[in-house]
Amino acid sequence: MKEDTRKLFAVIDKFPLVRIAVWGDIILDEYLYGNTRRISREAPVLILSYHKKELTLGGAGNSLLNLKALGVEPVPIGVVGTDESGRAVKAILKKRGIATDGLIVEKSYPTPLKTRILAGEENTKKQQILRIDREGRVPDAAALKQKIRRALQKARTDCDALLISDYHYDTVKEDLFLAVLSGFKKAGLPVTVDSRFRLLAFKGATIATPNEPEVEEALKTRLGDNPDLIMEAGKRLLKKLESPALLITRGSKGMALFQKGSPPILFPIFGTSDIVDVTGAGDTVISVFTASLTCGASFAQAARLANYAGGIVVMKKGTATVTPLELKQAIIAEN
Repeated sequence: MKEDTRKLFAVIDKFPLVRIAVWGDIILDEYLYGNTRRISREAPVLILSYHKKELTLGGAGNSLLNLKALGVEPVPIGVVGTDESGRAVKAILKKRGIATDGLIVEKSYPTPLKTRILAGEENTKKQQILRIDREGRVPDAAALKQKIRRALQKARTDCDALLISDYHYDTVKEDLFLAVLSGFKKAGLPVTVDSRFRLLAFKGATIATPNEPEVEEALKTRLGDNPDLIMEAGKRLLKKLESPALLITRGSKGMALFQKGSPPILFPIFGTSDIVDVTGAGDTVISVFTASLTCGASFAQAARLANYAGGIVVMKKGTATVTPLELKQAIIAEN
């Protein structure tokens, strides 16, 4: 076995030894499957024969499931409502063996629910034809924020890293982030960030993992397909974030890692560029990266493992996870 392969395997083997707190927006993903019958006479729309329903977790919930699949012990810090979706979130976590002590139940908060309707002929692959989002915002109430802060303080002493998954439902409060960041940094714990719309609000984190559209949003620029522009944007964003590293995910073009004082490292996509489904791939990437970094990997090693994971998960349907065995098989396949 090659030395670099041995080192990556050693990182993966340490996953069950760590606990990672996940602070963020937990989303319930609902998939409704149906068989196409005909066009309705009432309106120019498809009529579907309902087949089945599947429930899983998105957002921070997907990161929790990904960490669990890796063998890591995930610790959720989030908010759910008293609604049916909130109860479903708790049930899924309990079924997967993930403790729900860090979940705060807020009566006035509607648990985010994303319903995807997939349709096709009876013996064909189902395609998504519609998505319905039911959303709310976590209240900015003092009592609620204090509960979140206490959960974060507990995580600082009980966990080995903090993963922030911000889908803009306001579970992650900017003032709370600023208040607790120094404590995690003093304790030498990695703080990783995946933020949909507020990337620059999380300055000082260990690393952020935006995709190209999120980079464009943060810098108010367009990248296009020009590789020079992505290099320039990465360096600018790394400086603005005041972080030691930045990992930009680029879909079928792979990833780009930026580190202070080092030239950027480009990772071509692992596997085929004929992607099946990118849903939740960013959650998988930050989960594997955070777990790897927590287990002693360098930024480059963690990015390499995350790149393998991203290439694997986009070949699966919906929000999916990656196992340690799949990671090891990917490493062997490439070496």
